Amino acid sequence: MAATIPPPIEVRLDELLRERGMTLTELSDRIGLTLANLSILKTGKAKAIRFTTLEAICRELDCQPGDLLHYSDQGDPER
Repeated sequence: MAATIPPPIEVRLDELLRERGMTLTELSDRIGLTLANLSILKTGKAKAIRFTTLEAICRELDCQPGDLLHYSDQGDPER
């Protein structure tokens, strides 16, 4: 079985929610996004994120986009 290469963009939604004492369900209710779509984002399976969604998450979690998203080229075989 081949090793799984981590995606270069890491979503730190779990950490931000934990730091703010908020659940994914509560965030979902506050920003009007389905729990299923937020779960896809949280697990790193999302292929894209709308700026309006990013804005809403940052507003509710009182953070910057860089607090939510982190880039790492460590898993990139071309680097």
